[in-house]
Amino acid sequence: MSETKKSQTDKRRQLLDEYINYVLENGKEPASVFKFAKALKMKEADFYQYFTSFEAIKEAIWEILFDKTLEELQGQEVYPGYSAREKLLGFFFTWIEELKKRRSYLLSEYKGGMKNRNVLAPEMKVFKEKFKSFAKDIVMEGKETEEIAERPFISDRYDEALWLQVMFVFQYWLKDTSPSFEKTDAAIEKSVNLVFDLMGKSAVDSFLDFAKFLYQYK
Repeated sequence: MSETKKSQTDKRRQLLDEYINYVLENGKEPASVFKFAKALKMKEADFYQYFTSFEAIKEAIWEILFDKTLEELQGQEVYPGYSAREKLLGFFFTWIEELKKRRSYLLSEYKGGMKNRNVLAPEMKVFKEKFKSFAKDIVMEGKETEEIAERPFISDRYDEALWLQVMFVFQYWLKDTSPSFEKTDAAIEKSVNLVFDLMGKSAVDSFLDFAKFLYQYK
């Protein structure tokens, strides 16, 4: 990374942290970019070199949460040997560790405002796109290893189903008051195992395969 790009990245991260601190200390976001920039002793125009709005900052927070999770996960020496199921489990456990670093902010933003986990907050759009790309890779790998069954029309939507699981885990974690969020860990393990059992080859699939075989060769 060039010095200029590193400087810009550092400045973006500084502004992001200042925004989070403001929200936590005041219980709301700044009244305007002008007032926020003034409090930081910078010109409003300089702020726009890094973010176009507070929404852009919130979007960046979610993008960083994803990028840091994937960086940490894929940096583990054992990761390449994981099954598709283990990779998804690894993602969730690593993601929760990243969420913990921002828990106070995330609680202030979302605990009372995401009653329907199927509703996507606008700032989560890029996070969702990146996660679904990651999920598609997992599904493809799972199909190759036969962990996941190929089902016409249905298997193409597995990435969306896994996204709904992300929303479930996030909502569960926001409400979790157990020590070390151990209930969230259990919810992750049980929900990932369930979704892989559902995506895997079942007795119904075996029956349909056999019926198809009998029909073709009768």
